[in-house]
Amino acid sequence: MSKILVERDPSPMKLEVMHVEHWDIWEQGVSRFPWTYDATETCFVLEGEAVVTPDNGDPINISAGDLVVFMAGLSCVWEITKPIRKHYKTG
Repeated sequence: MSKILVERDPSPMKLEVMHVEHWDIWEQGVSRFPWTYDATETCFVLEGEAVVTPDNGDPINISAGDLVVFMAGLSCVWEITKPIRKHYKTG
């Protein structure tokens, strides 16, 4: 099972039910860095694009409009190709 789950263009109703607009916001410019998720994170990408490559895995492209779940324990490399802005929550 993949440790990164991507749903492209989730319905506005789904985002409303999840209360996405109340989640914290994270922003980052073009960059590349390693990251490990201690807890599961769900995010909704508002702007930008990135390629997230799990250790020993295939790269996953994410961009504006994607709802993404990063599973706890995932180690990866983020390569942000267009400045990114996302709502996120952990747990």
